[in-house]
Order: sequence, then C-alpha cells, then structure tokens
Amino acid sequence: MEVFILQIEDPSCFWVTMKGCGPYIVDEIEYKNLNAEMNQFYDKSCENVDEVKPVTLEKGQICVVFSEELKCWCRAVIKSIMYCAGHYQTECFLVDYAKYTIVKTKDVRVAMKAFMQIPYRAKKCRLHCTKPVTLRVNFCEDTAKIVPAQRWDNAATQYFQSLLKATTQIKAKLCAVEDNTFDVILYVTIKDEKVCINDDLVSKNFARFVETEEDTGSPAKDQENQTSLNVESFPVKIIDPTLAFRPVLFEEKVPMNLETGHSVSSSSPEKTYQRSSTDLNEGTKSIVKVFPGLPCKEKSAVHTDRFLQFLNSDPLKTPKIEDNQWSSHRVSEEGNFVFLSNKIEPSSILEKAPLYDDLKKELTREKFLGPTFTESYCWPPVARGCDVVAISHQGNDPFLYIPPVLTFLQSGSCYKALPNRNGPLALILCPGWKKAQLVFELLKTYGRCSRQLHPMLIILGQNKEEAKRVKIQGCDVIVTTPYSFLRLYEHNCLLFCRLCHLVFDEIEVLFSEATEQVFTILDCYKKTIITEEWEYLPHQIIAVGTHWNKHTARLIKEFMNDPYVVITAMEEASIYGNVHQVVQHCVSSQRTAILLKMLDFTPNHLQKVLVFTDSVDEVEMVHQALKSNSIFALKIHKEKEFNFTYVLEHWTKSYASGNHVVLVLTDDCMQFLGITDASCVIHFSFPSSPRIFGQRLYNMSDNFHNVIEESSVDQEHTKARSVVLLTENNICHALGILRYLKRAKAEIPLELHDFTARVLEAEEEKKFARPLCTYLKAFGICKNRTVCPDRHQINLQIDMLQNMPDKITQTSGCVTILPLHIVNATNYFGRIVDKQQDRYTTLAEEINEYFKETSNKIPIKKAEKLALYGLCEETLFHRVQVVETPPKEENLFFNVKIKYIDEGRTRQVQSSQLLHLPARFQHLPPQAVEFIVCRVKPIDNEIEWNPKVTHYIHHKIKGKPHEAKIVLALGNTLWIDPMVRVTRLSDLKMYVNEYSVRSEILSTGLGTDNPEHVTQLQKLYVLNHTNDLEPLSIKEDTDHSENMSDPQNMSIQANSTENCKSSKMTMGNHLCDGVAQNKEAEDSTLHQHKCFYPEIKWFQNEVTITVKVKIAGIADYKCDFSKEKVIFSACSGDKLYLADMELHQYILTEKSSCVIKDKEAAIILTKEKKGPWCKLLKNKNPHVSFDFEHWEDFEDKGPFPVGKDRTSQCFSCMKWLSS
Repeated sequence: MEVFILQIEDPSCFWVTMKGCGPYIVDEIEYKNLNAEMNQFYDKSCENVDEVKPVTLEKGQICVVFSEELKCWCRAVIKSIMYCAGHYQTECFLVDYAKYTIVKTKDVRVAMKAFMQIPYRAKKCRLHCTKPVTLRVNFCEDTAKIVPAQRWDNAATQYFQSLLKATTQIKAKLCAVEDNTFDVILYVTIKDEKVCINDDLVSKNFARFVETEEDTGSPAKDQENQTSLNVESFPVKIIDPTLAFRPVLFEEKVPMNLETGHSVSSSSPEKTYQRSSTDLNEGTKSIVKVFPGLPCKEKSAVHTDRFLQFLNSDPLKTPKIEDNQWSSHRVSEEGNFVFLSNKIEPSSILEKAPLYDDLKKELTREKFLGPTFTESYCWPPVARGCDVVAISHQGNDPFLYIPPVLTFLQSGSCYKALPNRNGPLALILCPGWKKAQLVFELLKTYGRCSRQLHPMLIILGQNKEEAKRVKIQGCDVIVTTPYSFLRLYEHNCLLFCRLCHLVFDEIEVLFSEATEQVFTILDCYKKTIITEEWEYLPHQIIAVGTHWNKHTARLIKEFMNDPYVVITAMEEASIYGNVHQVVQHCVSSQRTAILLKMLDFTPNHLQKVLVFTDSVDEVEMVHQALKSNSIFALKIHKEKEFNFTYVLEHWTKSYASGNHVVLVLTDDCMQFLGITDASCVIHFSFPSSPRIFGQRLYNMSDNFHNVIEESSVDQEHTKARSVVLLTENNICHALGILRYLKRAKAEIPLELHDFTARVLEAEEEKKFARPLCTYLKAFGICKNRTVCPDRHQINLQIDMLQNMPDKITQTSGCVTILPLHIVNATNYFGRIVDKQQDRYTTLAEEINEYFKETSNKIPIKKAEKLALYGLCEETLFHRVQVVETPPKEENLFFNVKIKYIDEGRTRQVQSSQLLHLPARFQHLPPQAVEFIVCRVKPIDNEIEWNPKVTHYIHHKIKGKPHEAKIVLALGNTLWIDPMVRVTRLSDLKMYVNEYSVRSEILSTGLGTDNPEHVTQLQKLYVLNHTNDLEPLSIKEDTDHSENMSDPQNMSIQANSTENCKSSKMTMGNHLCDGVAQNKEAEDSTLHQHKCFYPEIKWFQNEVTITVKVKIAGIADYKCDFSKEKVIFSACSGDKLYLADMELHQYILTEKSSCVIKDKEAAIILTKEKKGPWCKLLKNKNPHVSFDFEHWEDFEDKGPFPVGKDRTSQCFSCMKWLSS
C-alpha cells in the first residue's frame, strides 16, 4: 500500500497515513467529513461547556481538544498532566495528525462516541525485524564490534529521515500488528530507483535483522490489539511476519509465495548469512562454509580477512592486524583507501577522538556528523603537535584541523617558555577572504567552549595606514591570507616570536596563487624556530588540500620534521608516489593491439600487471587475446566461480627477475584481493569515476616513491606505471585526464591536446544559450573556465542591445545613470536617465496614482511565469516580472521569485501580494540595465569583491545620478569608464567633481588596476565576424576627438567627469590641481590610446590671440591651422599630447604661427576680424583657461568692465570666460 509520512521519531517509531484499500484503511473523505462534524458540534457546544467537559482527567484518556496550529478540533490521547503558572495543562497527542500539543485542562472536551467510529488516521509503525545496533569498543582487548542496542543512534535516525525526505513515493508491506504498532517493510523510490529501507539500514551498519518466532501471537491478542487501535473492531487478517524475506549476497535464492510468505519447497536452505551480536569467529565461520576452498596459509591471512570484509560488509568484525603485519596502506570500513607515511591509529568515533571533552559536547550540540574517514586519520597527529600534510577529496574542509588544533591550544603549559610579548600562537592562512571568514566563524563557534583564544580575522588592503592600526594584543589565533599577513608583518616584526602552529588551508590554491608569499612566510617561520630557545617548544606546520602539488614536496623536505602524510585520494597518492602516467589515444577496436604492445616485459625486472575491464565479456576477451599471444594470464570476476585461492597463490608467490604475472579483472574484485604490489596497471576500460581510478592505482601503492625518505626522484627508482587507453567513447573525460597529467608532470601526447581542444569547443557550444560569464564581464577573464557553467563567447541572438535608448548608439556614449541595485563594487543595476524626456518617471507617477484607488488593487488569481504584475513595497508600487514559480502550487499562498524590471533586483514574495497590472503600464520596455565599471579588480588574485568595498560603494552611489561614458555594450550590459558623481553649483554655475567610482574603489586599498579588462572583452570580437558585431559596440564620434581625449572634458559637455579622489572645482576653463588633472587624464578610458590633453592658457589683444600649451620637454610637435580649428600635437617622453580646438571665431591661417619654448608651446592666432573675443573655444573645455597674468594688459581695450562697476561685474566676466 502507499503511505505518507506524518511524523518520525526513529525507525522503530514513526507515524503514517495509509492510502488504498484494506481493513486498516479509511478513505480520506471520511476523515474530512468527521473533522467538519466535530468542528460544528464542539463550536456550538461553547454555550454549554459543562455538558462536554470531562469530569476527571487521567493519563491515556481519549478526548477532543482544539489545535491552535491546525485551527480545528481533533481527537487526542492525554500523555501527561502538569501544573504550570497557576493552572493545570495537559500534553495531548493528536491521533489523526501525529502531533503533540499543550492545552489547558479547562479546554479539554469529552470524546463523543459518534466521533470514535472510524480508526485513527495516524498509524504508528516500525520497521519489521529491523533492530538498532551500536559500536562497542573493548579497550582491554583493543577490539571493536557492532552489538545490539536498546535505542537508535542519532546517525541512524538522521539517515532514515534523509531517505524518506528524498523519496518521491513510499510504499509499505504490512507484516504484523503488535502493541498498536504496524510492522512494515518500507520501499521508497529515489531518482527512479526502488530501495528497501529495511535492507538499506542493515547494509549501512545502522541496524541488524532479528528473526521473529513463527507464532507472533494468539488470535485473542491480535483481537485485543485491534480493539485498542480502533474503537469499533472488525475482522482483521494478520499477515505472517515471515513474508519479509531478505536477499543476501551469494546466498542461494529461494522462491517465495508472495501472498503467504512461505517458501515453495518444504525444506529451507542452510542459512549462511546471519546478522546478530555474535562475535567475530562465529560470524566468520558462518561465511566460510560457503567457500570451503579458502586459503588457510598465514601469508594469505590478510587477503582472506579483506575478502571476508568484502563479503560481510561488516568491516568492524575484521581481525586486528598485528604491528608486524601493519602496512602504510589501509582499507577503511567503508572501502575507502588511505596512504600513510607513518603509522596512525584512526579515531573513527567522536567519543574516542583526541579532543577535549567540552569540544566534543559542543560538536554534538552542533550535530556534527563525524569524524569522517580523512578526519579520523588527521586528528591524532595534529592533536599531538606533529607536522601533517593531508590530501583528500574533502581537503577544503576546515574540520580537518580546527578541532585538534583547538585541543592542543588548551594545554597552556606548553607555551609557558614563550616570550612574554604580543603575538599569535597559531596562524591560519587561507586562499581568500571568503574562506578566511568561514574559518574565523568556525573558530568563534567552537572556541567558546575553551579558554579565551581571542581569534582575529585580518584582511588588509594596500593602504599602509590600515596595517599600522591593527592591534593584536591578547590574540592567540590569527586567520588571514598570505598577502594580508605580509602587509601586517611589514609593520609588526614580532608576529613570529610566539608562533607555534602554522596552518595552510587549501595548500594547492595557496601555492598556485601566492607561491612567493607562502615561501616567504615559511622562511621567516623557519628562522624563528631554529634558535636554541625553541628546541623544547611546540612548532607545527599543517597543510591540507585536495591536490598534491610539486611545491608540497618542497614544503615537506625543507620545512617539516618527520611529517605525517595522509592521502585518502589515491589518484593524488600516485602523483606523490611518482607513478609514471602514460596515455594512449586509440579507437576502441585497437585497444587489444595497444594492450599487447604495452606488455613489453623486460628480462631485468619482475612485472606484475593488472588489466582492468568493466565487464565480464571484456575479461574473457582480453584473457583469450593474451592466451593466444602466449602470455600467461590470470582472470577473475564475480560471475565466474571464485578461484580466489588459485589467483592469490600465483600472485603472491616468489618470482625470479624477468618473470611476469598478468591478472585481468573487473573493478568489483579489487577490494577483497587486497593487492598493493603491482608494478603496472593498464586501464583497458576507462575508469567510471576518479574514485575508481584512484582505487586502481592503489594496487601499486607498495611501489610508490616516498618523497620524505628519498632526496631526489630518479626515473629508475619509479617502478609503478599506469597506462590509460583513451578512446572515442571517453571523449568527455579527456579534459580531466589532461589536467591530471599536467599535475603529474607526465608526457602529454600531441593528439590529446587536439582532442581536448575539440572537447572544450564542444563544451562551449553546449553553453551557447547560457548567459555570459559573470567573471568574464567583471574582470575580463574567467579563471575556472573549464568548470564554469556560463558562456565565454559572444552569442549574437543574446548579446544584441536590449532596451537601450536610441540616443546612446547615436552619441559618443556619454550618459547619466542611476544605480539602484548594487551587486558588488563594480556591478550595478539601474536606469539610464533621459534628462529631456524621462518616460519612466512619468510612468511611475501614473502607476502610483492608479493604485492609490483601493478598487484598482486587484490580486491575481494565478501567477504565470514571465508575466508582468504590480507590487506594493512600503508606499511605492513597482512593475515586477515573475521569473520562477514553485513546481507544485498546492497551497493557496505560495512564494514566487520576482524581478523588479525597472531596477534589476530580485526577491521572493507571496503570490497573494501581486496585483493585476493594466496593459497601458506594460508598453514601456523594462528600464533596468546592468552597469560594470571597467579597469579595476580585487587585489591578491581574488575573484570576488570584499564586502567592505561593496558596502562602501553601496552607500556611496545608490540612488544618486552619475555621469558615465560607455565603452562597450552587449545585450543588457554596459561597460562604463569613467563613472563620476558630478554636482552643479547653480549659483556659481560651476561643476564640482565629487568622486570617481573607480578612484573610490582604489582608495579602499582592496582594489587594483586592471588595464587589460576592456582589451580582453574586445578579443571576443576577434573570434566572431566583426561586421556582424558592429551594432554591439558604441561608436565614438570622430568629430568629438577632443571630447574623447579626456573624461573631464566629457563631463562638462555631458554632465559627467572622471575625477580625482577628493573634490576638485572646475572654475572657468581651469582645473585647480593640474598635477591631479594629468594623473586623472592618464587614468581615463583613453589610457589605452596613450593620448593626453595638455593644459592651455590664453590671452588676447585687438589683433591676435596667444595660446600657451603647457608641455615640458617637447621632442616633436605638429600644429595644423584651419579657418575655425587648431590641432596641436606633441610628444614628451613616452606620452603623446593632443589638443583639438574648435575656435569661437575665424582666424587667418596664413598669419598664424607656433613657437616652441622650454616648457611650453606658444601659438599666435591672427583674428580675421579685429576686436575682442568673449571666449576662445566654441565649447567648454576644463583644460583651457584664461591667463589672468595678462589681465591688466588688456583691460582697457577688452570688453571687461571699467570704472566703479568693475568690481560688481567682475564675476560676470568670469562667467563668460568659463563659457
């Protein structure tokens, strides 16, 4: 029958409601009718409460109570009665909903007989014949085994809950009824795969099977059970509990009658699979009976134990391996492999882990599920203060080192001999600010149960003053990045004086992004600890990561003392062990020929070769091919009767040099064979996962090279070899293989490079409909391109300009923008403001006016994806679009994801909040545009902005209009450079450049120059047809080269300017700070063109105008005169200066000239008509100003005021000079 889970306590106590047909099942409609009748009856009885109130109350009494949560009257059973706050309360269990509730005794009602005619809706269940187990450790005998338990472990309950939560369908087979409880076998469907939960719990060692007695109870007892379960009893068929037969590995299959549960044959087979509390020997005997030919020799004892572990799937019953049998390679309980440089006894359970008690309690309170396999091997040496290198697939988890490091720091006596100064005891170096933040939060969480360590998170920018302000007094643990730590070290040279623990988190990333910085820190640390006073003080280096790196070997050799190397990723262990990696690219039909070629046995060495295939047919085919070529080979696979003894005897016996052993096998035979001395592994079939690949390489672990013991890596020393046959069927794995071979420093075939290039191209084609990569847009490069899910090339259909005003493409791209949603420091969403006709402002006013009428606020009936609606936020109404709806809209109110189409932000709202939006408000296209500030990126190779910068920019620019110049446009994204906040002083008719956004980011010290940003984006055009992409870029007006030459010039004409960090005032045509002006011009968008606008001053007389161009050390120049324009260009050093001046009036070109002096060029312009000019240029230019040194020379002849009105009208003169 199909069931639905209501409540879960543990696998032996959970409540369900049943669907379908049967004696225990009642249609859901009857329960709804019952609920309606109860509500009607008890609501009316409120007038005569005394008639329905019980006279007495006792535990176990059936009653009716009102549930505040469900808002209805419910049948209930009283579980307890308590006195609280002057009145009595009862804890009641709602028998139809499997919920507990607290009600006052005066609110309890009598359960009327008419409402007790149908069974309870919630049925209490337990897993049939499935009982809890626990791990018992005997310290005297140093053994551990699984034994029966009285209650379920938290891990078992959580696993049971996770299975039921992940399922799409739950079905139950009823086996028995006992003590008001249904014994069931649960079957769940997870990702289209059917799983028996009873079996799954047992196979995962969370439970055991217990066979019940044949007679489960007398009919009278069954009748009693049924009567207690249901007020009105009826005949019930008790199902035989033996229905629950168990499929057992390698057990003879017995046909069963599914209706009765009895076997078809009269005699039952010998039970060879028994899960009970028997000890190891008994459990072993019961299995060995099936395989009478198992070897009994001592030398194969370890192989036999591993074989039994493989069959039994209960690894804790494996016998203890004596010290003289111990190896540096072990197989875990779950079949995990570990490579160790030194012997480590793992701590597999939290109770016995080498942590202090308060930390264990805190971990338990935080529901810590561990230790993991890698943690069980890392914690013991770290807690003892030893140097440790851990490489694992979970190597980015800080729990590999945080708990044992905190434990060691508790022993304050170890640090008494340290100098009495300020300085950390532990330094944790992380690859970025985000990981450092995570580690810091974990230290705060788990450090509160220990002595006060006062951890500090230090992320410093390039501002030196910020580093000087950092105080580390009383701090024992610092979490930072290598770059930040070295900036701090420049101003605090005592950071190493007390440092005992140096931790590298994600060591491969640190070595990749900050190699020089990491080794600088290591050198400083080494110089500190080699002194005599440190001889008896703790000094420890811990490095954890996911990949082995060539720099890790140097770290071990030069800076560590007898370190413990723990590698649980076997493919990484093979790199550590210097396994010779070979890749043969071939077609599938040629694999056998390539295999025979690779089996080139040399007479000087013993060769032990494993050939891995993925099917029984391939095993037989390869074995036959080897046999046909006179190569003696063994074979083994599960479908063949096990020749375990025969294979191991031939593999383990002594051979003379020049001999060879070849074994062809499938992956599922690896674990029980326990081979570790192979000299070559040939991957005839491509491994299905990196885990399988690593497990195959583990078979050569005895021949791994030890970088600690050997001072140099010699090719002759490397015995192990791995050969991968890469065919056209494995094209999807080519990229991963290439990355692995590069890290392994292996020879990479040329065809593999071509093969990988085609794979990358195909992968990019699959992403063609995805949005353009966020990192590519923000910084011009994506570091993780191979794994990034987004597109890295231009798609004309997506990247055509969207919702852009026509004026943008018709002008030089100078616009006013209004940032409304700040994503990060350089990425914003907002609107382009049209100062002449702002259609959106008009529309917003109309929308808010429309929704002021209550009658116009019409809620929608159903939210449709991509539809436009209205939404009230505080007092304003917005246009929103539904971008995501829940898959099932079962409830009346459900959340939908909406986007504010005129602002760009998104959020979750209830569908009931959405309002109908009239069509007239939908005609205006969405106004939200994405803006990206160019040529700036985070420092220290970070790929995300520090929240400090984002927070600062958010408060600086949000909701304020800014002037910007568009340098590139794709789709709905505009790249702008510069972006400036400009304020106009209306009284003085001046402009104040408050700040440049790019300069503000740089001023925080957490941003740095990114000159290649736009260049990298423009390279995308090269990969496509340039003609097709012309509409995508903003065309610059060639007639306005003066405007393009400097952002400050652009700011005056289009109310935007690139400004210095501090406010500078443009008065007339003169910028107050010329030095800052040149620097800012150099920092402008035309930095790429190496062209700068010089500072110009001018004065006049009746006939001529003298223009002084301030350029020192002119090496070459050119001055072109035309009737209404002068173009002056010159070189000084490595800079090119260009002044394109469109004159206010006409000049005589033949009488005009240019003279070069020491620090300036003097241009003499002869006027066509004599008389004063009110200004030099037709348009304003901040670099051009009047030379007031010649004011007195011209005041009597010019248009300037004279006499007593001179003072009052002086400012009017300045106004037209600045015009």
